[in-house]
Amino acid sequence: MTLRRVRLRPETGAAALTAAFAKIRAENEVPDEFPPEVLAEAQEAARSTTPPERDETGVEFITIDPPGSKDLDQALAIDADGSGYRVRYAIADVPAFVAPGGAVDLEARRRVQTLYLPDGRSPLHPAVLSEGAASLLPDSERSAYVWDLRLDADAVVAETQVYRARVRSRAQLDYASVQADLDAGRAPRVIELLAQVGPRRIDLELARGGASLPMPEQEVHVEGSGPDAVYRLRYRPPAPVEDYNAQISLLTGMAAADLMLQGGVGILRTMPPPDEKAVSRFRRVVAAHGLSWPQEQSYGAFLRGLDRTDPVHLAIIHEATGLFRGAGYTPFDGTRPEQVEHAAVAAAYAHVTAPLRRLVDRFGLAACAALSAGEEVPDWVRAALPELPEIMRAGDRRASAIERACTDAVEAAELHDQVGQEFAAVVVDDRGEKGYVVALIDPAIVAPCRRPEGAAAPAAGDAVRVRLLEADIEARRVSFEIAGR
Repeated sequence: MTLRRVRLRPETGAAALTAAFAKIRAENEVPDEFPPEVLAEAQEAARSTTPPERDETGVEFITIDPPGSKDLDQALAIDADGSGYRVRYAIADVPAFVAPGGAVDLEARRRVQTLYLPDGRSPLHPAVLSEGAASLLPDSERSAYVWDLRLDADAVVAETQVYRARVRSRAQLDYASVQADLDAGRAPRVIELLAQVGPRRIDLELARGGASLPMPEQEVHVEGSGPDAVYRLRYRPPAPVEDYNAQISLLTGMAAADLMLQGGVGILRTMPPPDEKAVSRFRRVVAAHGLSWPQEQSYGAFLRGLDRTDPVHLAIIHEATGLFRGAGYTPFDGTRPEQVEHAAVAAAYAHVTAPLRRLVDRFGLAACAALSAGEEVPDWVRAALPELPEIMRAGDRRASAIERACTDAVEAAELHDQVGQEFAAVVVDDRGEKGYVVALIDPAIVAPCRRPEGAAAPAAGDAVRVRLLEADIEARRVSFEIAGR
C-alpha cells in the first residue's frame, strides 16, 4: 500500500544502476528461472484445466493496467442498477491451475509474491499461467472468480456474491489513455460509471476515517553515458482513474473480509492505527513545510488534499509512510480474532484481488467462493491458514528490502554528480548521537545527516540547508551534513 515503484526507462543504458540492481538481486536471493518440474506441471495445467460451467462471457469486462502488462489479475464491468450500481469484478482463477501440494504450489510458497525491480521482475507463477492461461487477457475465454456486488446510490454495498465463471475481457486499457478519454468526454460507459463509483467510495473512505497513500512512480532518466552519465528522477503521479480503480479493489477486499467474518474462517489483512508519536512526528514535518493541518482533520483527509506534483508535498507523502506500519495477516477458523480492522482502510479487509502476483489471495478466493455458496471451505485452504502469516511476512520483508535498496541506488544516482552542493531540507528526526534524518525539498529524498562539530543543533521540524557529502551508487548510500539555517 505504501511501496514506491522505481522504473528504469527502457531506452536508458544505465550501466551503474543495472549493476546495482544485479547486486540487489543476489543479496536478496531473488528467484530466477523456474525448476523444470514446476514448468512441466504448469504447462500441463494450462493444457488440461476444465473451465467452469457458468458462462458470463456476455458481460463486457475490461482490464486497466500499466502499458505492456500481461499478468492481468482483474477485469471490471459496471452497470447502472436502478438508482445504484452493479459492479462485477472478475479475478484470475489461479486455484484452478494450482494443485495443492504440487510443484507449482510449493514453488509459489517459496516465492510468495512477484518481485519488482526497476529493470525487471521475478514472477510468482510461470509465464504459461501468469501471462497465459490464467491471465485475463483480452478476447480470450478465461476462468475467473466473479465478485458480483450490488451497490446503492451512495456506492454502499447492499449484496455480495462470488462464484466461478467463464469470462471474456473486451479490451486491455491503460491508465493514461483511460484518463485522457475520460477528460475528453469520450470514455466508454464502464469508465463513466467507474468515475461515478470511485469518488463515492473515496467519500465513504474518508467518512469512516480511512487513508490511502498511492505513492508516485519514480522513473529514472539518464542523460549521457558511461562515467559521465547523469541520472535524473522524475515522478509520475497517479491519474485519478487509478485511484478509482484501486477503490474497486478495496471494495472487493472489504466484501471478502465480511464474508470470512460471517463464515467464521479466513485470513484478514490487518494493521494497527499509527501511534501518537508517529502522528506527532508527521505533524512536525507538515508544519515545517508551512502546510496547515487542522487538529480535527484526519490524516487520511489531509493526505487526500496533497498535490503529488508538488516537490514539497512529495516529501510529506514520503514521510507519511511512517503512519502505515505494522500490517500483517490474521488467520482464524472458528474463533473471531481480536484484531480484525486494517487501520488505513478503517474496516476489515482481505487480500483476494491479485492471485497471479500474491500467494495469499489464492486461498482467500477459494474460501470466499465456498462461503458465498454455503459450502465448506476446502481442506487445503484451512490447512494452510496457520502457515500463511509467516510465509507472507517473510515475502513482504524481502519485497520491502528490495524496494528500499533499489530506491537508495536510484537516489544515489540522482545525486552522484552533485557532491558538495547544498539543498534546502527539513529535519524529520533527531537520532541523538547517530545524527539526524532530513527530507530534501527538491528532489524528494530522505537521508541521514550529521552535524559538524561546533554547529548549532537543530530540532526536529527545523528548516535547514544541507551539504551533500556522498552519493555512492554501488554502495547505495547518500549522506549530508548540516550547512546552515
